[in-house]
Amino acid sequence: MSARVLSGKELAASIRSEATGQAAGLAAAGTPAKLAVVVATADESSAWYVRSIARAAEKSGIVCEIVDLGAEADPALIRDRLASLSADDTVHGIILQTPLPQGARLEDLAGAIAFEKDVDGANPLSLGRLAAGLPAFAPATAEAVVAILDHHGIDLAGRHVAVVGRSTVVGKPAAHLLLDRNATVTVCHSRTRDLAAVTSAADVVVAAVGRAGLITAEHVRPGAVVVDVGTNPTEDGGLVGDVDAVAVADSAGALTPVPGGVGPVTTALLLRHTVHAADRARTR
Repeated sequence: MSARVLSGKELAASIRSEATGQAAGLAAAGTPAKLAVVVATADESSAWYVRSIARAAEKSGIVCEIVDLGAEADPALIRDRLASLSADDTVHGIILQTPLPQGARLEDLAGAIAFEKDVDGANPLSLGRLAAGLPAFAPATAEAVVAILDHHGIDLAGRHVAVVGRSTVVGKPAAHLLLDRNATVTVCHSRTRDLAAVTSAADVVVAAVGRAGLITAEHVRPGAVVVDVGTNPTEDGGLVGDVDAVAVADSAGALTPVPGGVGPVTTALLLRHTVHAADRARTR
């Protein structure tokens, strides 16, 4: 058996098209949508991701400002810049890119991002509202996991989903979004005993730990759906996921590719969130 490929490209194109139309309307109304990405890292995979956001924003008519504070930026500087951008009426969306410099923690700094501009759901207020089922921007990567499953007609109600990874960026918010879709969710992490036993019992496996090739054939039962969130850079400049795609493809029922799966949908959702934030700012 060869796994069905759950590409995210068509869905991403649809979301970008929608965002492009909304951005044009906002610009015509005198409120050009603007996204600010604050970077304080020299991480290779992060640089690739930020470049992809900037390119996608430009193509959609969204202004994208990359605020590079340097890999040695002090937490106080990062917080001050986030607060400044939050107070800037011309900025509608703010992203704090990870990883952060030593001594700087996302959970400590993201609170400086205005809730209304928190388009990647990093502020603890956004995460709390998400957990409570209240309106908030979800972390785009976590939302992309559910969006790509929806796009390919994979019903989540009553299904057992194993989420591998418990970060506040993907794992935990993805678990909440999946619970909202009536899935039964198990969150796995570095202390999980016999990971393969847990994941191989699941109907859907979401791999989101940032470790290349962690999920192998023994982790996936025949016919299961596998969503690979990983984006791990290779020495030749490419990207690989957290799933050993070659090994898993023979048994899985469906698998997202890397690149071309969750990644482009994540970027497209950030654009959608930004134009929605700009529209709300215009009408307030």
